[in-house]
Amino acid sequence: MDATAVLSSIASSIVWAFIGVILLIAAFRIFDIFDPVAYHEEIKKGNVAAGVVVAGVMIGMAIIIYAAIR
Repeated sequence: MDATAVLSSIASSIVWAFIGVILLIAAFRIFDIFDPVAYHEEIKKGNVAAGVVVAGVMIGMAIIIYAAIR
C-alpha cells in the first residue's frame, strides 16, 4: 500500500467521522425538540434515569447512522 492510498484512507475516515458526529448531533436535537422532557436540566439535577434515556437514544442513533454510512 502506497502513501497516497494511506493518506486518502485517513482523510476519508476523518470526513466520515465528522459527518457521523454532525448527523448524531442533529438527530439528538430533533429528538430533543419533539420530546417534552428537558433532559439537560434533569441531568443537571442528578436524574440518573434521564441520563440513561439520553445514553440509550444516542447509542441507538449512532447504530443507525453507522449502518447508513457504512
